[in-house]
Amino acid sequence: MTRASGKPGRVGLAELEAFCRAVLSAAGADAATAEAATRAMLHGSRLGVDSHGVRLLDHYVTVLTGGRVNPRPELRLAGGFGAVATLDADDGHGALAGYTAMAEAVRLAGELGIGAVSIRNSSHFGAAGAYALAAAESGCIGLAVCNADSFVRLHEGAGRFHGTNPIACAVPVADERPWLLDMATSAIPYNRVQLYRSLGRALPPGVASDTEGKDTENPDLAEMLAPLGGAFGYKGAGLAGLAEILSAVLSGMKLSTEVAPMMGPDFATPRGLGAFVLAIRPQAFINTEAFEEAMRRYLATLRGSPAHAGGAVLAPGDREWAEAGRRETEGVPLDPATALAFERLAERFGLAAPAGSAGHG
Repeated sequence: MTRASGKPGRVGLAELEAFCRAVLSAAGADAATAEAATRAMLHGSRLGVDSHGVRLLDHYVTVLTGGRVNPRPELRLAGGFGAVATLDADDGHGALAGYTAMAEAVRLAGELGIGAVSIRNSSHFGAAGAYALAAAESGCIGLAVCNADSFVRLHEGAGRFHGTNPIACAVPVADERPWLLDMATSAIPYNRVQLYRSLGRALPPGVASDTEGKDTENPDLAEMLAPLGGAFGYKGAGLAGLAEILSAVLSGMKLSTEVAPMMGPDFATPRGLGAFVLAIRPQAFINTEAFEEAMRRYLATLRGSPAHAGGAVLAPGDREWAEAGRRETEGVPLDPATALAFERLAERFGLAAPAGSAGHG
């Protein structure tokens, strides 16, 4: 085993988790923030969503030490009644806000059948699926959405408007991993552009545009992303609007067009992001046995549906859970930029960089 030195390699999940938590703590984050941010990043890296995995660690250190994100926030429930609540995140890390809000939504669902929490004064929270999954792991159907700074053009548009505005939903399945949908409403997430730059890879066709709104496959020329849907991009733009309303309008936070860019140059001013989570207890609508049987029947029918030649029919989450199984055994691949960032962070905070086997990225 050799230390990562800006070269691709694989690192075990436990080692990555320990390193991320140690770095965040050294950067001044309190225990709850370090735990939540690490949990969210490992969710991405474990399931193969590398654009929202541990490659975010360097950015999170920048915003925690720069002042954009409060490293020791005092989260509080600021209002609500019945099955709804509002969480003020005190400009803390978005992962802490997301997990805290979903825990409250699950608690409300346990009492009332459904729980909805609007989040305000938050920050980037990574993969929305992490919070939807937290609900499913507690026996609820979970939904999570947020907005982000403008980087996605409208359908037939030539300027940035919505953020990547993800929508995620997770559903518990008896004796199986949860059904898990986690999607950006853009053709790809912005972090995927950064990842492709690091890997020196061309973007897929039709997912990004240059300064004039023309398609480009060069990640260095990507000025904006296309909405999900290709020729039918109005559907992706409409879904982005739904996420915008639930996360920003409902929380009284900034619209995507008003949010400061994630990548700076200002890392000192809080961005004022909103988000929204929902938890539904299935037993409020149908008995447990009937719900579980219907989910089993649905998934068996879906997976048994015929595929075209060379294709495979999968349920949302199937690909990610299969990748998680591989990575639990083989470790997580690090792209060159992330490996180099880890080495810098280790030196900065006097820590040992995660070991990796070079050449297996």
